[in-house]
Amino acid sequence: MRAINDDAINEDVRPCLGVRRTILILEAIGERVAGMTNSEISRRLNIPKSTASYILRTLEQNRYISRDRSTGRYRLGLKLLALGRGVQIGREIREVARPVLRRLVERSGLTAHLAVLDHGEAVYIEKSEAAGFIKLDTWVGRRMDLHSTAVGKALAAFMQPFELESSIGERGLKQRTAKTLATRRELTAELRRVREAGYAVDDEENSVGVRCVAAPVFDAQARACAAVGLSGTTLQIDKSSIKSLRRLVVEASAEISGGLGYDLDMK
Repeated sequence: MRAINDDAINEDVRPCLGVRRTILILEAIGERVAGMTNSEISRRLNIPKSTASYILRTLEQNRYISRDRSTGRYRLGLKLLALGRGVQIGREIREVARPVLRRLVERSGLTAHLAVLDHGEAVYIEKSEAAGFIKLDTWVGRRMDLHSTAVGKALAAFMQPFELESSIGERGLKQRTAKTLATRRELTAELRRVREAGYAVDDEENSVGVRCVAAPVFDAQARACAAVGLSGTTLQIDKSSIKSLRRLVVEASAEISGGLGYDLDMK
């Protein structure tokens, strides 16, 4: 990675310096799996720390990077997924999950998704679509509310209380349909049920005519790092089939978790 020396920049291209620095910062962060701190970025790219800090704050506010509060390290943000499938965010979990999602689709005949938590929202990072004429309006990079989706509730159930409260405080509980959870009391009770049962259901709570069943995925540190879900219309998923779909989803989430190093015996 070549640093930019201000003195070496021609006056004609100086207005582009901020853009070039932003690109270099994104590239530098992308090359480090563990992420980078402001100081590391400043030293590596020979950029003033104050300038790097300003660029990092702007990128974080716009969700192109995220900051680990405990370490101060920045990583690429999931919003980049919406710009192209080539972005390698969550590469390991996607590679582990991809064949599992395909088998889940084959066993269920429904569309499977893998979602992760990003800035208080659930984001699809992988999708395996079922064959047939019925196609769901979902895509990799789609962002969704936590309280109204099965994958969102599967993730929210294992969030730290202050993180969940911050998310609700910022976004509220938007009423997507007549069945959407409308109060914090309802959401708290629902998330408690999700933790105890090990799976979540969206019964036309996000979109009329659509049902979903999802389960959390755990990493080697026993953190709920993702959620795997099956989605379909109310004709494809009637209430009597939720029990069997729940079993398939929980089995798939356990397989992905095991592939990520989670010790299933410790659950």
